[in-house]
Amino acid sequence: MEFSAMLSLLVTLLITFHFFISWWRHHRRYRSLPPGPTPLPFLGTPKYMNMQKADKSYASLSQKYGSVFTIWKLTEPVVVLCGYETVKDALLNHAEEFSARPVIPTLYIPTKGFSFNGPRWRPLRRFTISSLRNFGMGKKTMESRVLEEATYLTKATAQTEGNPFNPLLILACAVGNIISSVLFGEHFDYKDEKLHDLMSHTSRHIKSVMSPLHMLCNVFPFLLKLPMVPNIIFKENSYLQNFVLKYIEEHKRNLKPEAPRDFIDYFLLKIKEMEDEEDPDFCDTSLLAMVVGLLAAGSETTASTMKFCLVLLAHYPDVQVKVQQEIDEVTQSTRPPTIGDRPQLAYTNAVIHETQRVLDLAPTALFHAVTKDVQTHGYTIPKGTIIVPFLTSVLNDPSQWETPEQFNPGHFLDEQGQFRNRVAFMPFSAGKRVCAGENLARMELFLLLSSLLQKFTFTLPPGVERRDVKWLHANKRDLISNAKLCAVPRALSTK
Repeated sequence: MEFSAMLSLLVTLLITFHFFISWWRHHRRYRSLPPGPTPLPFLGTPKYMNMQKADKSYASLSQKYGSVFTIWKLTEPVVVLCGYETVKDALLNHAEEFSARPVIPTLYIPTKGFSFNGPRWRPLRRFTISSLRNFGMGKKTMESRVLEEATYLTKATAQTEGNPFNPLLILACAVGNIISSVLFGEHFDYKDEKLHDLMSHTSRHIKSVMSPLHMLCNVFPFLLKLPMVPNIIFKENSYLQNFVLKYIEEHKRNLKPEAPRDFIDYFLLKIKEMEDEEDPDFCDTSLLAMVVGLLAAGSETTASTMKFCLVLLAHYPDVQVKVQQEIDEVTQSTRPPTIGDRPQLAYTNAVIHETQRVLDLAPTALFHAVTKDVQTHGYTIPKGTIIVPFLTSVLNDPSQWETPEQFNPGHFLDEQGQFRNRVAFMPFSAGKRVCAGENLARMELFLLLSSLLQKFTFTLPPGVERRDVKWLHANKRDLISNAKLCAVPRALSTK
């Protein structure tokens, strides 16, 4: 008994010593981190890891701790960056140091790491951006593709005959058709159930990434090894992968190297070019990952932004009238607006940009990580630390915006009424990880919205009360999903 008691005491002392050493090493490694709420032992600060409430919780934390603070995912630190100057300093001034991604299991596993982190993402991203900039895939330029889709969109809108309807579906169809034509050369009828299913699954995939179950699995990855959990987590992604795989197989059978038709064809040619390499970046796995990623990112967010813009203009009819008057003056009501008209459509362009600012669709950018130990604001952030750029704080920074809490298109107009870019306009994030489809999204927003506003006045259904922008922003998710509008045909002059 005496020996047994001594052994138990020794084991207890060893465990205590190990715990103390682990705590000391952990404290020493992270002692120079920015301040933040005190983490619970082994649990961190779970209250602040809920990304769905980040816009409110991070704003209150930044008031208490400043523009850089630390929260905890279990025992792992997460550094949040707030305000334009702080985010700019990290993502633009020190772009390389803040260019990594942490391993997020629910995103990493289905892509097998391709296009996400490590050395592979750079050549894949360069190829993708280069391809999207070469809008002359096939025989049409990207602008002509979008203008053609604008015609389908206005026809679908006209069929509502001014009755209340939810425009989200046809907006999603328009944007979905544009990205599908770029990726795999397909155009769908707006009533095609195949397109409806694709847009529905894409939307659910985007929403599921921010769901509590996804967040829980990212904090406790072992859950993904439990029965049925992966099936639930990756359900929507699996649908998109299977959808894309059919097109990849068809493209392989009909590939003509002398006449590539779309992104998949160009990627397949790149795979052939690299096939002699031992472990090439360009392969079937990376092709699938890139196409699914572009399909998901290139449709749902743009459609949501357009829906919110139309809802907002229905609540601000005076702004809508000014936009329509400007479009009429520039186009003489004889043709649709084009990208070449953008300098003359300064107010229209300003309204679209201001809509994106007040919508604030993605309060935080997808997590970054630092590539090495970084000094910032007097603190040391160790290599590999997760970084969260808080974009809401940039789009509402009072040092950058004259009236950040108001809907004010004047934010993007100079004293002569000409459009002006604002450095703090970062709805697509910034730096090395800025949204690859930013230019395409900007083109779609401008051409599709101006075409709709040229042909229709969007009004609230009878009995719906007009609201201010603060209420609209607070209820943006419900408005994007469910709000109905009336698209009243305009009597256009034919000067």
